[in-house]
Amino acid sequence: MGEKKYSIQKIIYIGVMAAIVCVITFFRFPLLGSKVHFANAMCLLSGLLLGGVPGGIATGLGSFLYDALFGGYDIIQCLITFVSKFAMAFVCAKIANVKIDREAKPVRIVIASVIGALTYVALYMLKTFIYQKFVYAYPMDAVGATMLSKLPASLINAVVAMIAAPIFYGALRPALKQVTARMTAH
Repeated sequence: MGEKKYSIQKIIYIGVMAAIVCVITFFRFPLLGSKVHFANAMCLLSGLLLGGVPGGIATGLGSFLYDALFGGYDIIQCLITFVSKFAMAFVCAKIANVKIDREAKPVRIVIASVIGALTYVALYMLKTFIYQKFVYAYPMDAVGATMLSKLPASLINAVVAMIAAPIFYGALRPALKQVTARMTAH
């Protein structure tokens, strides 16, 4: 008989982080003609706390659910969101290389958060380009204008995520480590 890949505890953590990502996406505030939110910070935090695949699943699922239930997007766009948010958390986690039994260096957490956030910006810009150029068949000047109009908001949210995720991680990791140690001791 095969080993269980994920414990009940890990599945619960994935579900909780997916719910947090979905709910936090509702809370946005205007800044410099854009809307800033902490959803991307929660996506990075999922990767940092849970690791690559579980963090990516939590992030992708939470973002997918928001887009499907409240964003008004079609299934293709929801799947693209799942993949791009999964990639953000996965890349962040793999670069940070965090483990429950080993403390990651703060500089590594910051670098992982920066690269994870920029991974999402790059994928979002790629999606915008593909949709504008190949789905809607807009001319290149219109595609470029659309991409330039979306880039500032994406970068603002990326910077917010880059700053917030390491702070949240530093605050939550000790408690998660303690809870995990207690659960495995029983």
